[in-house]
Amino acid sequence: MSIPQQGGGPIERREQLAEYLADGCKPKEDWRIGTEHEKFGYCLETRKPLPYDGPRSVKAMLEGLRDGFQWDPILEGEHIIGLTKDGANVSLEPGGQLELSGAPLETIHQTCDEVNVHLAEVKAVADRIGAGYIGLGAIPDWTHEEVPMMPKGRYKLMTDYMGRVGTHGTQMMYRTCTVQVNLDFSSEVDMAKKLRVALALQPVATALFANSPFFEGKKNDHLSWRSRIWRDLDADRTGMLPFVFGEGFGFEAWAEYALDVPMYFVYRDGKYIDALGQSFRDFMKGELPALPGETPTLSDWADHLTTIFPEARLKKFIEMRGADGGPWRRICALPAFWVGLVYEQASLDAAWDLAKDWTAEERDQFRIDASVKGLKAEIRGRSMLDIAKETLEISEAGLKARACPGADGLLPDETHFLNALKEVVDTGETPAEELLRCFDAEWDQDFAKLYRDCSY
Repeated sequence: MSIPQQGGGPIERREQLAEYLADGCKPKEDWRIGTEHEKFGYCLETRKPLPYDGPRSVKAMLEGLRDGFQWDPILEGEHIIGLTKDGANVSLEPGGQLELSGAPLETIHQTCDEVNVHLAEVKAVADRIGAGYIGLGAIPDWTHEEVPMMPKGRYKLMTDYMGRVGTHGTQMMYRTCTVQVNLDFSSEVDMAKKLRVALALQPVATALFANSPFFEGKKNDHLSWRSRIWRDLDADRTGMLPFVFGEGFGFEAWAEYALDVPMYFVYRDGKYIDALGQSFRDFMKGELPALPGETPTLSDWADHLTTIFPEARLKKFIEMRGADGGPWRRICALPAFWVGLVYEQASLDAAWDLAKDWTAEERDQFRIDASVKGLKAEIRGRSMLDIAKETLEISEAGLKARACPGADGLLPDETHFLNALKEVVDTGETPAEELLRCFDAEWDQDFAKLYRDCSY
């Protein structure tokens, strides 16, 4: 999850809320790709989660990356809770999951190189301290009680609140991982079309990347349990957002929506102040119970925007949020998939033509069915497999049109990053179904063998 935002001045006009989002508009030549992925760390001897402190711990991992690979530490109080270098961040999820929030880069070649370097560094430190890391949408066999809470004030507040507003919030925080990509837009019109495509086709990404068929030591009857969890987390801040598809949607409409999402906190002087369930609208009027008489800054607004969790999210860029965490090569496939769909106008238009007639009810059901059935889901009589094939063709055409070669000149474009997804549609088998098949046929239903074969 995000680190506290910095540098925002006072909000003196309501219009600044939408203007903050509009400031993300960039000409096409300045569009960038930011890839984020999370992974579970565990003790090699026990396969249990790493504690925060100790010789084999999350803290030891962060200190090893800091000392061995020149990352700068991010502290909360006396605790190291993240790292930063060259525009990228390493941060901690609530249960100790390690997240790389990559720098904004020009090509998928570059973002994949960044992922490769990061995972190599993580493995070097983990090997030294006796830890392992694995990429899955949900951890298969840990209970909630086994997972430690990281020493971040934001997570302490969120944990309490999640138990009051939904049934699966703490599962999301402590026992799931995702991979996502952050992409730019040129104008309000461009943003609106990209966000609509992102929301409508997010179930396709959920199916292609479905990788969480186990939970608490057993099969869970879903191919993406991570996606299932998000459906009963907090209705005020999740979902497929029908208003985005309404006439006239733009930055102001998003700002109005965000104002109605209950707050979590306000960050002041290195501390998280409890504002759970309180109103940013009241904050704008100086009537926030947590800080009576005080009005928000743009940093507060930026922080608040990070507490909204729909399937695709608008900040000064668009976040695609529907994919399970997974193995090394699929991390690079996710940005390729979305960049190909939305960074060339012809592909963006084709992607929208594919989904523009779906109703809100159909989109919601498609999302549910994607998590349960994967490529066997249907919408309007078309199978997910058929739609996924067409979507990949559109994405591949977009990547070819971008024509971004690799640094060595041997690769003419970025299309090869889609190969992992082409294998999924060619076989008709999602990553989750591959796990289930191996679990029964090759691993003797032994989770130790899953960790052995699926860790980085």
